Amino acid sequence: MSPAQDAPRPSGATRARARAGERPPSTAQLLGFSGGGFSPRRLALYVPLFLLGAVTGVAGSLLQAAWFPGGLLLALVAAVGVFLGSGWVARAGAVAAVAGWMAAVILLTTTRPEGDFVFAAGGGSYLFLLGGMALAVICATLWRPGPGEG
Repeated sequence: MSPAQDAPRPSGATRARARAGERPPSTAQLLGFSGGGFSPRRLALYVPLFLLGAVTGVAGSLLQAAWFPGGLLLALVAAVGVFLGSGWVARAGAVAAVAGWMAAVILLTTTRPEGDFVFAAGGGSYLFLLGGMALAVICATLWRPGPGEG
């Protein structure tokens, strides 16, 4: 087979846009940044979503160790709910919530000078960290149709 035959074929919607003379949406447009950077309105939307993700990360970090295995499941379900809900509020909302969750969780993995730490070396902690990060990436990259697209 030639390389041209191995190349993926564009979808019907992409071909229809090409025939109509429209360009496919850019990454900036898909993420909601097509208006030319941050506006105070976008900042007022993304900062609370970032903080909501951070609060969910802190609460999940404490909950997953307290009530294992139910706490782990509840913490991951809450994180997915925040990520998906933020994604439905704004296209880049899930990215803001995921960034807050990851920042909080990563900061909680460090040990303090007194030797205290939040995450013990155990299977539940690793499942929360790695499973939460995998779910965060999945939720942040899910494609959602925009207005009039689907």
